[in-house]
Amino acid sequence: MGEFQGFGPQALGFFKALAFHQTKEWFDQNRAIYDEQVKAPFGALVTDLSAAFIKKDVRLSGDPKKAIFRLNRDVRFSNDKSPYKTHAGAVLTRSGEKKDINGLLYIHIDPKGCFLGAGFYHPDPPFLKDLRKSIRGRPDRYRELIKTLKRRKLALSDEDKLTRLPRDFVDVQEPDLVEALKQRSFLVRSPLGDDEIFSKKLVDRIVAFGVATDPLITWGRGEDLR
Repeated sequence: MGEFQGFGPQALGFFKALAFHQTKEWFDQNRAIYDEQVKAPFGALVTDLSAAFIKKDVRLSGDPKKAIFRLNRDVRFSNDKSPYKTHAGAVLTRSGEKKDINGLLYIHIDPKGCFLGAGFYHPDPPFLKDLRKSIRGRPDRYRELIKTLKRRKLALSDEDKLTRLPRDFVDVQEPDLVEALKQRSFLVRSPLGDDEIFSKKLVDRIVAFGVATDPLITWGRGEDLR
């Protein structure tokens, strides 16, 4: 599997229709569209990205059979019992394992808006506390990360923040560090145009994003800066 040529022309239309037809019967009748125009291209994309990142000396990879999230929703604890997601997503990680959630690159294909994301999304409390300790204990390293992202015209998302400092970090007073410590996720996002997902050039676009955001994952995992 490989040689990504773009998602199929019906990929986004499939998800629009799926949002309206949330039944197994409809999905089974249209499964071929999903398999051929979404799932198969996504697998090829993951394969090509994994190979491209090796050439760029960036430790991000994925198994095309495992990196793509299941389309079925987990409805056990949800009031919304719709059986299917209306988007597709996949991740590349340091180990290549989808469960390696501490630092990843995420690809989101959705008729409501496609995007790329990289970093740490809702890390578990012990890991998040370690990130905050790193900001307080090594502020220069964190500030250098922010400068690096800024030079690359990137910035951490501010959409997921606390309103006040975490209890264990109330001693911090520097305004930039205060705002950093309020973060519950450390993410960079980049929108994708519909035209991009239908082109084989999407591989180059994602590789450039992965290279540009890799310092964020390097910082968060405590790896040596290169």
